[in-house]
Amino acid sequence: MALTQDQKNRISEVIKAMLLLRVENFPELGAEIRNAPFHVAVLECFSERLGALHIETPYLIAIASWLHGLNTSLGTGFENISHILSGGYKRKFADPFRLKIKKEQADTVEDIIRDLKAGTHQPDLMREDALISNFNKNSLEIDSLPFTVDTYIEKENEIIAIELKSVRPNSGEGKGEKQKILYGKAALSLLNPNKRVRYVVGFPFDPTSDTPTGYNKNRFFDYLVEFKKFFAHEEVLIASEFWDFLSGSEGTMEEILDVIATTVLQVKASQNGTH
Repeated sequence: MALTQDQKNRISEVIKAMLLLRVENFPELGAEIRNAPFHVAVLECFSERLGALHIETPYLIAIASWLHGLNTSLGTGFENISHILSGGYKRKFADPFRLKIKKEQADTVEDIIRDLKAGTHQPDLMREDALISNFNKNSLEIDSLPFTVDTYIEKENEIIAIELKSVRPNSGEGKGEKQKILYGKAALSLLNPNKRVRYVVGFPFDPTSDTPTGYNKNRFFDYLVEFKKFFAHEEVLIASEFWDFLSGSEGTMEEILDVIATTVLQVKASQNGTH
């Protein structure tokens, strides 16, 4: 089933709000640029390469700062769109809403992480789920690690938790993400014993793909730093796979890109009309 008109309208509003903010903050040529002596001094090392761009260093710094803000806005936009598509929402499980976990489960999580780090075991979702589900119901409970779910979806028999990543994770981040996810999965399972808990990492696009909506999971895992040491393929959703999962229908990423293109034209027309 294609996206509804209401979903398209809501996605358009998310994009429009982001665009208007970024348009307002776009650095104008010749505008006064804040003092950045350390950036200027370091960038002198790359003067020959940057010279071909014909951009003054202060303006280049301003553009880089603007792009950083755009990346942040896109990250928030991806979250909002994921909520529109899935009916989910962001949920924080930290003080005063921190969940409990069995001490046995916590020990098991640390064993799993240690084995994955050492290469003693390869990522195996069924094995790991079975291990963290095996505990004595009367055993000691402790506080779980605090965690936030970017998109939390609760159904009659299932809970889906999604960690959304809009930039390439840093070196070593895979271990921390897997640890957080295992703790979160164990805690949510303990709280909801009659529901299956699925916890995945979602990437809105594949930067290694030759096409806007395409992806190659093997290549993408090689691109990520240490992720394949800790995550099974079914724990990571990429590009069109990710957006189709959220909406429950195929071609969702193409539809989102079409909505964005239409919204961009509307905003540009509005901006041109004000000058």
